[in-house]
Amino acid sequence: MKRAIIIVLDSVGIGELPDAADFGDVGSNTLVNIKKARPQTELKNMAALGLGNIQGEDIHLLGKVDAPKGAFGKMGERSIGKDTTTGHWEIAGVVTEKPFPTFTDTGFPKELMDAFEQAIGRKTLGNYAASGTVIIQDLGDEHVKTGSPIVYTSADSVFQIAAHEDVIPVPELYKLCETARKLLTGDYGVARVIARPFIGEHGNYTRTKNRKDFSLEPTGTTILDLAKAKGMNVTAIGKIEDIFEHRGMTRTDHTTNNNDGIEKTILYTKEEFEGILFTNLVDTDMIYGHRNDVEGYAGALEYFDGKLPEIMANMKDEDILFITADHGCDPTTPSTDHSREYVPLLVWGKNVKEGVDLGVRKSFTDLGKTISDYLGLDAEFEGDSFLKDILK
Repeated sequence: MKRAIIIVLDSVGIGELPDAADFGDVGSNTLVNIKKARPQTELKNMAALGLGNIQGEDIHLLGKVDAPKGAFGKMGERSIGKDTTTGHWEIAGVVTEKPFPTFTDTGFPKELMDAFEQAIGRKTLGNYAASGTVIIQDLGDEHVKTGSPIVYTSADSVFQIAAHEDVIPVPELYKLCETARKLLTGDYGVARVIARPFIGEHGNYTRTKNRKDFSLEPTGTTILDLAKAKGMNVTAIGKIEDIFEHRGMTRTDHTTNNNDGIEKTILYTKEEFEGILFTNLVDTDMIYGHRNDVEGYAGALEYFDGKLPEIMANMKDEDILFITADHGCDPTTPSTDHSREYVPLLVWGKNVKEGVDLGVRKSFTDLGKTISDYLGLDAEFEGDSFLKDILK
């Protein structure tokens, strides 16, 4: 009973891509720079699989070993972007050739905001690029007083709506996001509309765990679609359901944080089913990367690394584990945005060869193509499968 277990460590990049300068990300190297900034960071279990053996400058600092227990490499992104949507879609087989629109410099056009305000029957606040934790401090009091939702964006292709849970209840905020999603098409077709609920009082507003993403549907057929059509189980953990707009899944578990996501990954790995288990662990990006919190980021990595043996111990004989990322978000750089980076690729299973160097892959789709070959999904998207290289 064959299964592919994909764990995306959100934003855990491993070095700038050749075109990083086009994105303002020269010098970004999320994993290595965290290690340099916090030398005591130890990821011994991922290192045992080959993390420190991946090709690239200073990657050996992560813990190069003489005899890696897994296959290892790194992947470059073909899609034009550095966000969650393009990264996950490409892993699943969809390359985004045209970048999603961003509104970092000017905010969203007046005609769009007028249409949104008319549709929801409220005025809005903000409409500029900002840190989500900062803008709720800056505009939170006015929002509480007026009931106007806070709209903001970032360097990513996002339309974010923040609201106090006592002013605009979470279900109503989700409806506002659904309204925005319907309007945000064509030239305004941002990758994600994000609900950002918060609580608290003047000077102490904090975001809650009720965030929800409203994505565009993938523009092509994914391995999730193919596995579901073949009658396989496709379990999505974390924000995977939002990223793929609930398409191609047979079971979802949204989870509340990384620890919950890891425990649910272990729980579902213990079950008997054939297909795909797809987990996103978002805390590294959302809580630590965007806030340039090196200590917190390192701690989240170490916690996952410490739980990795338990995940592996519960895998079945024909399971293959793929550990990777979707982009970078280097907390050691001045920027608080995502970074255009390679992502690591670690592969392990009882039938996976040890010590295989998968090199530098040209696209994340290589991972999707490999899973397609393993599960017999007959995917037609471009990608170079490495299945023959890793199976014993």
